[in-house]
Amino acid sequence: MQVVDIAADTTTLRSLDWDRDRFDIEFGLQNGTTYNSYIIRGEKLALVDTSHAKFRELYLQTLKGQIDPSQIEYLVISHTEPDHSGLVKEILALAPNVTVVASKVALQFLNDLVHHPFKQLVVKNGDQIDLGKGHILQFVSAPNLHWPDTMMTFDHGTAILYTCDIFGMHYCSDATYDTDLKRISPDYRFYYECLMAPNARSVIAAMKRMDELPQAAIVANGHGPLLRHNVKELTENYRQWSQAQTKGETNVVVCYVSDYGYGDRLSQSIARGIAKTGVAVEMADLKAIDLQELRELVGHAAGVVVCTPPAGNSHVETAIGAILAATTAKQVVGLYEPHGALDTSIDLLSNRFKDLGVVNAFPPILVRDTPNEATYQLCDEAGTDLGQMLTRKQNIKQLKAIDADLDKAIGRIAGGLYIISAAKGGARSAMLASWVAQASFKPLGFTVAVAKDRAIESFMQVGDRFVLNVLEDGNYTKLMQHFLKRFAPGADRFEGIKTQLSSFGAPILTDALAFIECEVNSRMECSDHWIIYAIAQEGRVSKSDTLTAAHHRKVGNHY
Repeated sequence: MQVVDIAADTTTLRSLDWDRDRFDIEFGLQNGTTYNSYIIRGEKLALVDTSHAKFRELYLQTLKGQIDPSQIEYLVISHTEPDHSGLVKEILALAPNVTVVASKVALQFLNDLVHHPFKQLVVKNGDQIDLGKGHILQFVSAPNLHWPDTMMTFDHGTAILYTCDIFGMHYCSDATYDTDLKRISPDYRFYYECLMAPNARSVIAAMKRMDELPQAAIVANGHGPLLRHNVKELTENYRQWSQAQTKGETNVVVCYVSDYGYGDRLSQSIARGIAKTGVAVEMADLKAIDLQELRELVGHAAGVVVCTPPAGNSHVETAIGAILAATTAKQVVGLYEPHGALDTSIDLLSNRFKDLGVVNAFPPILVRDTPNEATYQLCDEAGTDLGQMLTRKQNIKQLKAIDADLDKAIGRIAGGLYIISAAKGGARSAMLASWVAQASFKPLGFTVAVAKDRAIESFMQVGDRFVLNVLEDGNYTKLMQHFLKRFAPGADRFEGIKTQLSSFGAPILTDALAFIECEVNSRMECSDHWIIYAIAQEGRVSKSDTLTAAHHRKVGNHY
């Protein structure tokens, strides 16, 4: 636990989870995470968020060392995900007269969690609470970031904005603040890509509400270091990234049921895959959304992704009916089952959509066991397939619009032929690459360009390891043709290919001319690609007198 006074009458309690290596959806953590909670001492005492149940004893002991919990008058819950509200029951036991302050949806979730009456106050966007001593808390609605119940809280007395998951990062260190921007930037961006990019429209809407507030001096987030030294730059990054994500007219509605099975996590994975292709995503929680709003969202969408609903929930079942009524044959549809105990039959739902004449974006995803890395990768790839299906005509139109002479000139830039292979958490991926170049001598390093919508992109974050397989001149056709073909979501890309395992479990192609095991050192964003800079760690050549296969294109506007 770390305890730091961050402003007048304001203290943060940071639970430092150094060894956590998984979080939420499909991504692994390279640097652990933190769970940040805050005490505000006005004339009335307030606690903003709690901590993860993993830290129950440590957190409660630390809290008691700072205040008398029975004196807490307000418990502000930014949203009800367990890493922020995992100790609500314990706080209610210590402070039976506390008033829980949250959005309407959050309090609905908490009632299901706590199972006994407690004082509660529903707050909407713009509502305020005066704690005294200048601490006036103003609440900012931020639904779908990344749960439907999320809100932010601004303290006018200290200009601190409490943001929960927003503007956070999974990065554990003793540094309370964002003192080392270069070090934390990759984790900050990766966190946005995984949790916020699929909700880019909601990010923009929330930031418009933030614009009505005074400039925040500190962003007191829920994970990682607090933002103090780079507030303007890091918050504006969200706006720029989200605007780029939503600039296209094509959009998909991803419908899920919060706190049911694994619906929220699976939906986030599917949404992230869609967002990779440049298609905008709207998230719709079928338990909370207004039915008229749902019909409008579906009616204007190019595609719809729907989970099987829990049996017996009349609002969700009615929402499914609203989706079916608003869906047309021009749309593409994907279905997934979130592994709830009482799922409606996915076959029955599939048949109802089939009767409408819609196009299936991907085979129905059925989750029978606890999702693992491979499950979330399957969802990511399914979302990517859906996004690519919607953007195919647009991409062809753009290709034809490029200047022919410039296109041919760029096409004369030759490259080698390589297979990138990677493995993480039980999932494996691969891609054919030609945009590879050595970039440094000390240390030995090279760059590879990876399109943003490639499935392997999520395996190539800073700290991840992969293998560069170098193809042999005159002996590459079989491998090239194999890895050029489209794979179904979740398919084994190495089936029928001779491989051996690298030191970290990624496949090495036995028939490759050479291989290099490496670690991602940094990433740079370049329009529709990521430039990955990797440090070579180990390698071997199978035939020293043979050349690398070369790739010569006639045009420069596609592979």
